[in-house]
Amino acid sequence: MSTKHKSSRLLMGNWKMNGSLASNQVLLDGLLQGLQQQPTEHQVVVCAPFVYLAQVQSLLADSPIAWGAQDVSAHDSGAYTGEVSAAMLKELGCSFVLVGHSERRQYFSESNALTAAKVHQVVGHGMRPVLCVGETQEQHDVDQTQQVLAQQLAPVLALGAQQLAGLVIAYEPVWAIGSGRSASPQYAQQVHDFIQQQLQQAGCASTPIVYGGSVNGDNAAELFAQPAIHGALVGGASLQADSFLSIVAA
Repeated sequence: MSTKHKSSRLLMGNWKMNGSLASNQVLLDGLLQGLQQQPTEHQVVVCAPFVYLAQVQSLLADSPIAWGAQDVSAHDSGAYTGEVSAAMLKELGCSFVLVGHSERRQYFSESNALTAAKVHQVVGHGMRPVLCVGETQEQHDVDQTQQVLAQQLAPVLALGAQQLAGLVIAYEPVWAIGSGRSASPQYAQQVHDFIQQQLQQAGCASTPIVYGGSVNGDNAAELFAQPAIHGALVGGASLQADSFLSIVAA
């Protein structure tokens, strides 16, 4: 693990399909006020629904908080009604894009190959893809975690180390997302070690690996004490400024 990972962590909030113009302003004002009172060396990012990205851009201009999207099209442009391209996200100032979140895989049948195509789009437009990987409860119970993660990582790592300089991996055990059940710090460390081995073999050893899955202010410090956990992708706890700030403080 690099010194960079040790000293500065990546703390991302995924709003999922939540928010409104009014509540977003309250949340972002609260985050900005909190970070002004207690500055941090860590990178704080919020990933908002597409329709709110312009508002987020306006409210966070010239602030220490970066913003990102929750998905992206695998296509450059064209007759793909309802899709949003990487070029559009870049134009709005997105720095990060979530790709392959378990909810996209589960509810929208997104394949590992499609995920790799989306990563390619994000990288090609100068943004950082956050590749989400993780096993279901059923896969976890029959010790298929490493097999599943290797399959999810393979088509992305096949793009080549040169393309993947800005890649972030988010390990999110599906059974922990929104369940209130977080993986134990020791288990998360073991899985992150495995992911790190896969990255090293692909020439991507410096890629940060963040943990997601019911991260909150109570368990964040113990998770961050693990050397292979370089930050967090936070769901529900990122929708309230105080709870998200408590994770940043941890």
